[in-house]
Amino acid sequence: MKIAVLIKEVPDTGEDRLLNLETGLADRAATEVVLDEISERTLEVALKHADANPDTEITVLTMGPDSAQATLRKGLAMGAASAVHISDEELLGADLVLTAEVLAAALRRGNYDLILTGNMSTDGSAGVLPVMLAELLDLPAATSLSSVEISDGAISGSRELEGASAQVSAPLPAIASITEALPDARFPNFKGIMAAKKKPIETLSLANLGVEPLPADTARSIMVSVAQRPARTAGTIVTDDGEAGNALAEFLIKNNLA
Repeated sequence: MKIAVLIKEVPDTGEDRLLNLETGLADRAATEVVLDEISERTLEVALKHADANPDTEITVLTMGPDSAQATLRKGLAMGAASAVHISDEELLGADLVLTAEVLAAALRRGNYDLILTGNMSTDGSAGVLPVMLAELLDLPAATSLSSVEISDGAISGSRELEGASAQVSAPLPAIASITEALPDARFPNFKGIMAAKKKPIETLSLANLGVEPLPADTARSIMVSVAQRPARTAGTIVTDDGEAGNALAEFLIKNNLA
């Protein structure tokens, strides 16, 4: 079985994140970049299947700047067999439509049985890329899985809903996304780190994929405005002088919380 795992380099969640107020993009120079935690968990799903099925071939794939090579090497050190890096200066600031089109073009080249991804990245948090890819690749999608079971012909699992749990399955080839309910990823050991240095990373550009960065007549999306989040203001303090209950009720009603 051939499995592609989509991974992403993101600003470290343990540090404050800043936006460039001129471009609207994350200021990656202001913080350390790391492999997204949800990407690690997604790769762990594939690796656990490979542990029990030695004929499994895992490829990690990312779209990003040159620095993303480090996240790919970590994926290889964890156990992936190969990597694909989509890198092109014209992809700077790519929106979800262009990102999905580029990733879909790269995934078509691999003829994968299963494509795994996180439900959403910790920087963009859009949560729509898996279904966009499913549409472009004409594949069934099993999304937001909190448990996963992979067999020869299908992928299945559970999706947690408000007050309920749904059992989801899709025939292969398919795309599936997982949530942070899945277990933490393994740590790369010394043997894996050394082996990763010899594993192949294929680098692709937009020209290699045959994708135009922008339509000739219009932009794919337009940023209307961007602003820094305002500082947190002090809360309302209610002194209980016998009327605190009424004051609380009025506050809830005023803020449409009642």
